Amino acid sequence: MPFTSEQLTYGGRAAIDYFLKNDPIDQVNTDRPLIKKLMEEKSEYAGGLQYVTEQLRYQNDSNFQSYFGSQQVSYNRKRTLQQAKFTWGSFHDGFGLDEDELAQNGITMTDDKSSTPTDAEKVQLTNLMKENAETLKLGFQENFDLMLHRDGSASATDIPGLDALIDLTPATGTVGTIDASTATWWRNFASLDIADADLIDQMELAWRRCIRVGGSAPNFILVGSAFLDKYRQLAGDTVNRQVMDKGKGGVNLDASVSGVFFKGVELIWDPVFETLDTLDAPAQAWEKRCYFINTRFMKLRPIKGHWLVNRKPPRVYDRYVHYFALTAKAALTTGKRNAHAVLTID
Repeated sequence: MPFTSEQLTYGGRAAIDYFLKNDPIDQVNTDRPLIKKLMEEKSEYAGGLQYVTEQLRYQNDSNFQSYFGSQQVSYNRKRTLQQAKFTWGSFHDGFGLDEDELAQNGITMTDDKSSTPTDAEKVQLTNLMKENAETLKLGFQENFDLMLHRDGSASATDIPGLDALIDLTPATGTVGTIDASTATWWRNFASLDIADADLIDQMELAWRRCIRVGGSAPNFILVGSAFLDKYRQLAGDTVNRQVMDKGKGGVNLDASVSGVFFKGVELIWDPVFETLDTLDAPAQAWEKRCYFINTRFMKLRPIKGHWLVNRKPPRVYDRYVHYFALTAKAALTTGKRNAHAVLTID
């Protein structure tokens, strides 16, 4: 006996739910370290019109004075807060199964609600749904991760990612509705085209600049292959720069683990940098970049109730196609641009 539309819908949703729960998207493939880190530390947002808002303290607005005896003093009304507003976006990935494709896989559809599929049909549907559900998850992950790296200009509906929040030219442009050309406190540190002889010194400088206003050290260092190889060559096997972790037994299967450290923080190799160089051919190659990130001040902010929603749109009356999808709404935000840094080698 064939499947009914309701039975097919149930099978599709169950397959997608299985891969989201048992092979979760927030424990993604180890060769996508940026999205893995951001999703591990994501913070839900209740939602609000067009933006996800971060409250910023940009000055102390002190009224400090010296005085003597009965000398008059003054008081002010403090203006210490400003808001950074980050656009959130809506994201979709989905697939359709038409009845001819189902028939080619040994699955027959019917409108008879009393129908019961055979065991062979159940096996065929399970195999088909497994492949489609798994690639739905992987495809969503792949393209969402690319967007989280880019500056948001690839599409009018993309959200700004790493390349916007930690800008190669931090004194230009508007980030989070704040103009960095006038708000000097709203700039990350950047040092570009660093010569070999200056690399370690520039990394030390960037580290101190991040700590000076960030209140804590960067805890996530993301690098391309060229930068990692250059640093490995120049740093030497020292305690506060490069440390090869020889104490672990066995082999680490995480492809992004480098075993190379700066100030005790591991340099994480991001293979997606090479992909972005191929796709976008930027003036400053991703493979030559290094990002000092403080994840206390960079968050993936999913809109509450709209994160990885398993969708089953209805079949339209003039197409014999059954649809399945994942949707999400989120923003990438930072509360302190000057707690982050980007460096590039020449």
